[in-house]
Amino acid sequence: MSLMAAGSVAIAAGLDRLVAEPPGRLHPVAWLGRLLRPLDRQWPRPRLAGAAIALLVPLLAAGSVATVVALCERVDPLLGAAVAGLGCFVATSRRMLLDEARAVVTASETDLPAARQRLRSLAGRDATDLSASEVRSAAVESAAENLSDGLVAPLAGFALLAPLSLPAAAGAAAWVKAVNTLDSTFGYHSVAIGWAPARLDDIVMWAPARASAALLAVAAGRPAALRDARPFARRPASPNAGWPMATLAVLLGVRLTKAGAYDLNPSATLPTPADADRGVTVVSRAGWLAFGLAGVIALC
Repeated sequence: MSLMAAGSVAIAAGLDRLVAEPPGRLHPVAWLGRLLRPLDRQWPRPRLAGAAIALLVPLLAAGSVATVVALCERVDPLLGAAVAGLGCFVATSRRMLLDEARAVVTASETDLPAARQRLRSLAGRDATDLSASEVRSAAVESAAENLSDGLVAPLAGFALLAPLSLPAAAGAAAWVKAVNTLDSTFGYHSVAIGWAPARLDDIVMWAPARASAALLAVAAGRPAALRDARPFARRPASPNAGWPMATLAVLLGVRLTKAGAYDLNPSATLPTPADADRGVTVVSRAGWLAFGLAGVIALC
């Protein structure tokens, strides 16, 4: 079982490298996003409705994926491992986000309006008046934060439950991804049902955010950077997002900022194109470390 689970992680890593993401029309996470839209409406008791949604939606996602993997295992254990790997791949995201971050950084040098437009796929902020260096800052911040939300968290769910069974591992990855998708969809003060999804995401992402910061420091060969990043990590309103972002700011020796929200490593200057490219490279290395560590944990 442990060898099968490690093979599933290897399949997910290989698909990420070769495919990046399934097409939108075939992506289960995109399907989930469309299914969630009708839930954003007026509820008589919005907090209770939000709590029910936060409880049931991830469980349904996990149960669906686990059931498919279990049925495939009955046909052939190798088929089950392959489908579990596919489920792990769908629940994670690395290459597509990094490719988009690189594209934003490149465009910031030659076509600032295009860079501002492309930034919308990475960061939920108004980029209309951002300078080129501020656009690069946002791209680097998003790459660091997405390392935690998009890769480390679902991989951790998969690896930790892999010793139990492959269906449980794939279901755990799907559960984590559904929690994060709920937060991305509803976790805003302006959304009445958003309180419970946002709080659940805060709890689930607590450990992955700090693990991501550690992976970034190791990937850059500077583990001590975690100590220097600690004072800045608490500046964002999120209890988690500040950790990978602050660590990357310290590692690059740059300032990362969002107007009116936070200022990380404020004594430094905003990232140059070379700084931003280096930051994306560090995140990429940390992502591969995450895949490798998940495979090792799955083997145990």
